Amino acid sequence: MATPNPQIQLGGLARKLVLDGHLPEAKAVEAQNKSVQQKIPFVNYVVSNKLVDGRKVASSASEEFGVPVLDVDTLDIDPEVVKLVSEKLIRKHNTLPIFKRGARLFVAVSDPTNLQGLDEIKFQAGMGTEPILVEDNKLLKTIDKALEASDTALSDLTGDSDLDDVEFSDDDAMAGGGPDVSESEVDDTPVVRFVNKVLLDAINKGASDIHFEPYEKSYRVRLRIDGMLREVASPPVGMAPKLSARIKVMSRLDISERRVPQDGRIKLNLSKNRAIDFRVNTCPTLFGEKIVLRILDPTSAQMGIDALGFEPFQKDLYMDNLMKPYGMILVTGPTGSGKTVSLYTGVNVLNEPGVNICTAEDPSEINMPGVNQVNVNTKVGLTFASALRAFLRQDPDIVLVGEIRDLETAEIAIKASQTGHLVLSTLHTNDAPQTLTRLANMGVPPYNIASSVNLIIAQRLARRLCPHCKKPMDIPKEALLKEGFKKEDIAKGIKVHGPEGCDQCNDGYKGRVGIYQVMPMSEEMGRIIMEGGNAMQLAEQSSKEGVPDLRESGLKKVMDGLTSLDEVNRVTKE
Repeated sequence: MATPNPQIQLGGLARKLVLDGHLPEAKAVEAQNKSVQQKIPFVNYVVSNKLVDGRKVASSASEEFGVPVLDVDTLDIDPEVVKLVSEKLIRKHNTLPIFKRGARLFVAVSDPTNLQGLDEIKFQAGMGTEPILVEDNKLLKTIDKALEASDTALSDLTGDSDLDDVEFSDDDAMAGGGPDVSESEVDDTPVVRFVNKVLLDAINKGASDIHFEPYEKSYRVRLRIDGMLREVASPPVGMAPKLSARIKVMSRLDISERRVPQDGRIKLNLSKNRAIDFRVNTCPTLFGEKIVLRILDPTSAQMGIDALGFEPFQKDLYMDNLMKPYGMILVTGPTGSGKTVSLYTGVNVLNEPGVNICTAEDPSEINMPGVNQVNVNTKVGLTFASALRAFLRQDPDIVLVGEIRDLETAEIAIKASQTGHLVLSTLHTNDAPQTLTRLANMGVPPYNIASSVNLIIAQRLARRLCPHCKKPMDIPKEALLKEGFKKEDIAKGIKVHGPEGCDQCNDGYKGRVGIYQVMPMSEEMGRIIMEGGNAMQLAEQSSKEGVPDLRESGLKKVMDGLTSLDEVNRVTKE
């Protein structure tokens, strides 16, 4: 046990952590001073900066202040108790009402010295308060979960709720049923509750898509989580027409039409400040309609460019080209590789009152205030090309085209990029060099490609290893060389991690990270294009210029411990 220097002034908990041997005295003094400077509680500072484990801090605080400790993970918190105190007050003091006994409200705290917070809760709830100590890092997560559960009113799902907070979007599709659709198919309460629960579960689990799939003798519901489909429910096959009808009513589709595909949209308000959109597509199969819902979270484009997974030099290239007044930035990759999020993250950086931004998409997946967004509708003649022509008469600064699919769209986009506009768009190619040859194959003149394209980003999404349970893998040097690691990196000592699996992740993975090839258009590449060069020549030149390809970028993510070698092989190996 350490003995503090009496000449140094340490507060109660800081002194106790030193006495218990959890924190060196010099670090305790520094932490105490910095927490005061940053105006955050000492407990938050030491835990968030990983100076002391949250469990040890809670144990020492319990002994110092005589407050009981509780593992908050073992509690089933009642949303009605949480509602006794406003979210603003909970966030302000980092406290959470967890249960009540008679006229006493028990409040989870990580800092028992925060008497002001307990007094304010006591006044607002009109009940006496009793503090319960919990680990600071666990408390933050529990607060988020409890407030979300309170907002979404999950408890309503057990009743006969019809999910009143679902707002149906105005759509061109017809609403209503035909004579062969019974009222029970739409209003059957168990069906309503089941669909509501699947939607909310998908959001809570971070899914990107929901699949409702009918077969001859079975029915299954699958969620795509971190890029992988998982079966989550198998309702009776007899529910198939009712589930189809319910989803089509919510998305304002014609429930009497079951022979052709239909597109619709559902808007779900989770709270006053957060809404989630679902893009709905139905497709007739042998045994009923398969329905896929794409979950569109507007906050995904506001998470910041640092969260995408760019290496520092790749991020700098993207930011530098975003700041150019004209030219074209192309993002390429397969469906579901995060192209739209990458583009909209860039648009979010540029979205200022002095800039006119126009987008044409099929359809617009992310709603962004301040951006003029158009949904392409080929049925009425509103194509990418016609939308682009209209944009050029609308005094734009930045134009986003959802996808360059044909020569007409490509020519107008290139013309726009050559006449003082910054154009952002996507193409479906395997890597960055192939994008240039794809444009040439469409029929775009090589000199136009060389003079208009500023930057090409090829990308994939790999599952991110769970930081709580990832484990080091023992892989022979010969195998690492065969996978593409460099000899010098192996000589320094590479640590390759793999998935383990725990209660905080999905089979060892949690979330996804982007793998990128960020290729600027150089003079030499322009010359190769002008001379009719192919993708292999462009790739060779790109490598000479020090641009890592997708495989090299993926292996860097493996060395950084962000993802596994198996995952990089899955998304980049040809």
